[in-house]
Amino acid sequence: MPRALITGITGQDGSYLSEFLVSKGYEVFGLVRRTSADPLERINDIVKEGSITLLSGNLRDLSTIRLAMEKAKPDEVYNLAAMSHVGVSFDCPDETWEVNYYGVGRVINEALRVNPKVSIYQASTSEMFGSTPPPQNEQSNFAPVSPYGESKLKAHNDFVKQYREKHNVFVCAGILFNHESPRRGKQFVTRKVTNSLAKIALGLQENFAVGNLEATRDWGFAGDYVKAMHSMLQQDKPEDFVIATGKSHSVRQLIEVGAKALNLDLHWEGSGLDEVAKDSSGVVRVKVDKKFYRPVEVDDLRGDSSKAQKALGWKPEVSFDQLIEMMVKADYDSLKKEIGTDEGKVGK
Repeated sequence: MPRALITGITGQDGSYLSEFLVSKGYEVFGLVRRTSADPLERINDIVKEGSITLLSGNLRDLSTIRLAMEKAKPDEVYNLAAMSHVGVSFDCPDETWEVNYYGVGRVINEALRVNPKVSIYQASTSEMFGSTPPPQNEQSNFAPVSPYGESKLKAHNDFVKQYREKHNVFVCAGILFNHESPRRGKQFVTRKVTNSLAKIALGLQENFAVGNLEATRDWGFAGDYVKAMHSMLQQDKPEDFVIATGKSHSVRQLIEVGAKALNLDLHWEGSGLDEVAKDSSGVVRVKVDKKFYRPVEVDDLRGDSSKAQKALGWKPEVSFDQLIEMMVKADYDSLKKEIGTDEGKVGK
């Protein structure tokens, strides 16, 4: 039975990956950072089944990483843990570098110490491309514009490329473009939008505010993307892969698709910071607020995953519209359950 250690197992990607690996017959270990909130919310069901062994640890604490590696003795390591919010990285640059750069070195070095033949997956990011024109692929230039993107790029260069090229380590990076799901944190724009729209549909909230309506991203489904992570570590030699849908959509389109799935009839009025979306009764439901603009915005991220499609046989299965509908309906049903309403499900 293969053994895998996942850092960041309590996050969106970690939860989907752990389920996938268990279905493949893996013995799964997860590194869990202590928090005052319930960190196991996304993986509670699979933990209760006894399918995962949880180990306490923190990417900033070498001793906990060392102990976790010694207990897990993994054949594969998936380093998904990170300070992953781009906007917050401007406010907390030191923490971003400590986790996203130095933490990567700790994980890889300790994994190799326990098992020199270990296969390692590093979660890189499309934010490393920054201002590089789309479509971006494995040969595109990197030009990050945030502490998040900068820290990820340095880890990519120092601990993925150099270890692979100079020390013959099986380490590869998935350069994943934005991937979302109903398990996405509410501080991210996709989930903020779907959760807010669900609250409006249920009469729990009047409106919400966003930043740049024209910011575009290549959004895919996290459940699709974790399959690519696993596939990378099953190849004969380690290589880096861009994982993306190849299609980009704006925040404006995100709102429109989510609203349509909830039968909310929205129309736009005004321009710039004064633009709003109103419902059919003229009530303002969406506003634009300058405080949600990033200090430096990435213009357009749109990935070219041709290499992954050819070498891994991977392709996205869930479309953008399907993804947003999935998310907004999950938020609606969850909120409806919380407030105890007996209305039928949206979309029936």
